[in-house]
Amino acid sequence: MDAAGWFLLGAPWDCSGSARGEQAAPDAFREAGLSAMVGRDVGDAATAIDSTDRDGPTGVIALFETVRAAHALAEDLAVAMTDLPGRRPLVVGGDCSILLGIFPALRRHLGSAGLWFVDGHPDYLDGRSSDTGETADMELAVLTGVGAEALITLSGTPPMIRASDIVLIGHRTEGLDAASAAELARLPPDLRRIEAPRVAGDAIAAGRQAAEWLAGTGNGVWLHLDLDVLDPESLGAVTYPQQGGLDWGQLADVVAPLARSPRLVGVSVADFRPDLDPAGDQATRVLDFLGRSLP
Repeated sequence: MDAAGWFLLGAPWDCSGSARGEQAAPDAFREAGLSAMVGRDVGDAATAIDSTDRDGPTGVIALFETVRAAHALAEDLAVAMTDLPGRRPLVVGGDCSILLGIFPALRRHLGSAGLWFVDGHPDYLDGRSSDTGETADMELAVLTGVGAEALITLSGTPPMIRASDIVLIGHRTEGLDAASAAELARLPPDLRRIEAPRVAGDAIAAGRQAAEWLAGTGNGVWLHLDLDVLDPESLGAVTYPQQGGLDWGQLADVVAPLARSPRLVGVSVADFRPDLDPAGDQATRVLDFLGRSLP
């Protein structure tokens, strides 16, 4: 990882409002040495959420605080991208809801961008179909224009990104319960996907396919890494661990063509729980992966 090519922005965001752990990830990664791996650390956006109230009409937890957090992150990211034009952003969450602030900034700064979405779950629910009401259950749906109006209009007229400009990578498709299978069925047919078993079978080919699919999309492509794409045996410090995930080598192989792509505009990392990593070993492993994988 070339430090001079990156800046770091923290997004201490826990969409459950319960301070269960994800919001502490930016500080934990800094303590493990992340700031020294990038050329500039611009601090944290004001994305803290402390409401656990579930909005009646939409079913979304902390709806208005989430909108505020998304605007705060979008503003800080857009400003940093303007002020540091020679560097790519590395946005560290928090949970996957950080994408609700990232894509408004990209829309403002670039006009349009694609998304490589590396995640163990499709995150394509809404406030009614989600058991929890957490926006981390639904951010991919929101980005494509499905969900509460206050969320899908965060950057103006929806969608923030077309489903055809997204590749979902590493999601589980085997041994699912009925609710998880129903969530998969909600995905738009033009949203391309490479499931976990296929990545495990040939991760390098999967990464090349994902890169090729978005070779002409918008003005670049964002890479999002939800760490629960990893099998719990490789990384257990996540909120919703699920068997059947990738190992570190497979993740490195599928990410390599994406990270090397000249279309890459930035990277986000989400769903790390420092409270489940008291010795700090797993945080160090994540940073080692980033250092080896990012250009």
